[in-house]
Amino acid sequence: MFLTMCIAGASASACTAVRWYLDRTSRRDSSHLGGRVHLTALRNHGSAFGLLRLNSRQLAALSAALMAGALPLRKNSRVGCGLLLGGGISNLWERVRHGSVYDYARFPKAPEPIRRYVFNLADFSIFLGAAGILLGKRRKQR
Repeated sequence: MFLTMCIAGASASACTAVRWYLDRTSRRDSSHLGGRVHLTALRNHGSAFGLLRLNSRQLAALSAALMAGALPLRKNSRVGCGLLLGGGISNLWERVRHGSVYDYARFPKAPEPIRRYVFNLADFSIFLGAAGILLGKRRKQR
């Protein structure tokens, strides 16, 4: 549990630090890595990929419930669970505090479904955490 919580805290802190830095500098509208990554400041008032049509309070409640459900999964991957919780806590805190999530990373040279979305570090943390949990579960089944 200690490792999971440490990783969750580090992930949430890193996400908050990047948002704080980008919100206060001129780097929030710039291209990097040969145009593969474009930083674009955007406030996302909806859910991930626009899948759910819920208001901020409903999204916050759903996020909290999903994160609580992730704790039992730490038996598959403590690191994955920590990343998932850290990213989820970061996005949840942002949504509760501002009513939206600050997204900033866009990939204009990625395949079509991905290039139209804007992400943040918490989204990557959630994705990597979920992948780690799934891989850990698959490894334990062998």
